Amino acid sequence: MPETTTGSATEQDHRDLEAWFARYDTYAAKADVEAMASTALFPLNLVTDDSDPGSGWAGQWSREEYVRTMSGVMGESGGEEVTFESQRAPHFLTRSLAVVFTDSTMTVGGHSRRMRYSDILVKQDGEWYFQTMIQGGWAGMLGGGA
Repeated sequence: MPETTTGSATEQDHRDLEAWFARYDTYAAKADVEAMASTALFPLNLVTDDSDPGSGWAGQWSREEYVRTMSGVMGESGGEEVTFESQRAPHFLTRSLAVVFTDSTMTVGGHSRRMRYSDILVKQDGEWYFQTMIQGGWAGMLGGGA
């Protein structure tokens, strides 16, 4: 079994990951779905559930599926200003693999929504990409609900 390098992330690794999230949040606030997609490593893994306990769902999206679905989700803002306030807790498995837990508040047109989610990010050729999105409550919309 290979030895892991848990805890070997440098301060620069943390700054690079924070910069990645700042860039992604900027794209999301502008509803720039194509730019958001450019920060992902496809096929993208999705893990979610529905509102009923025990109704988990997992699947994969191509870039096209991501853009189509997120365009619909992001289009719900109706062109109103979108802001995010997020507290993130990155856990580096190695210097190129990170699991990030996020508690976030998204505000659209004065209405706020709290979210909790996790992302798995992979660094390739010096750049971070998200590869897995984990957030509860989306299975029904994705066709995986009960």
